[in-house]
Amino acid sequence: MPTLPAQMTVIGIKAPGGPDVLVPEQRPVPAPGADEILVKVAAAGVNRPDVMQRKGLYPPPPGASDIPGLEIAGEIVALGSGIKRWKTGDRVMALVSGGGYAEYCIAHAAHTLPVSTLPMVEAAAVPETTFTVWHNVFERGGLKAGETLLVHGGSSGIGTTAIQLAKQFGARVIITAGSEDKCEACRKLGADLAINYKTEDFVAATKAATGDAGANVILDMVGGDYIGRNYEAAAVEGRIVQIAFMGSAKAEVNFMRLMLKRLHHTGSTLRARSVADKAAIARAVEDNVLPLLAAGKVKPAIYKTFPLREAAAAHALMESSAHIGKIVLTN
Repeated sequence: MPTLPAQMTVIGIKAPGGPDVLVPEQRPVPAPGADEILVKVAAAGVNRPDVMQRKGLYPPPPGASDIPGLEIAGEIVALGSGIKRWKTGDRVMALVSGGGYAEYCIAHAAHTLPVSTLPMVEAAAVPETTFTVWHNVFERGGLKAGETLLVHGGSSGIGTTAIQLAKQFGARVIITAGSEDKCEACRKLGADLAINYKTEDFVAATKAATGDAGANVILDMVGGDYIGRNYEAAAVEGRIVQIAFMGSAKAEVNFMRLMLKRLHHTGSTLRARSVADKAAIARAVEDNVLPLLAAGKVKPAIYKTFPLREAAAAHALMESSAHIGKIVLTN
């Protein structure tokens, strides 16, 4: 067993601000507590919540690391007490509540999944998106085979995952994206209809594509005026699941549609959920999604990787919205 170093390189946030506030610094290598593992990070996914945290708009929950990064892949190098399933040397990926932008990261054993045959860069892009999509589209949204899913931001990490999973489970998929390149990328991943929201009205296009019936499930990360428009685009008994507000968290909405169509509008965040909640989602992902990843039927869409020390450049790319799929940091 190799001796662990005392110090590691992490990416700290100097002060709330632009990408340039992300700076490499030295921190002690953490020790795992009960039911925790220490992972030597090979790769870490970059996600929108990391950007929000960097701007000072999304503080880590109590007890979580102040280092950004919500998903990692790597090798277990130390075990806390009470660990039965894992051993040192295991190749794993994990959803973490922070600390991913580092050479070593603590993960809860119950939020950890086997990497199996996935390359580490791909594995690092799996936990945050698959946990989010599985819980929101399938558990909260109740998407079933034969139904229509409308995904806003289809070319994002979440969107590219939602397209592939929904298709594997027999749904029809409509997406919105902001350029023809992004629309084409989504079609290649399996989207049945890709709507360029800059040139088309997604409400009219969704209704036209569904014989005026509307979408059964809508996954929305935009908010703002999309909330009312989602109500228009939804089918009777439709389920709208809110996972972010890249537009605004406030909107003026005609709620009559909610009643007349018997809509369900729900939402969730992942980071602040209890250990038990995340563990339950992890088991569902392991049962339902990992076999598809192992078989190559679902594949993380990796747009670009950056060395850990270039986290600022990774954030600048994410904020440009030029990417299609995931951005990953590597050690």
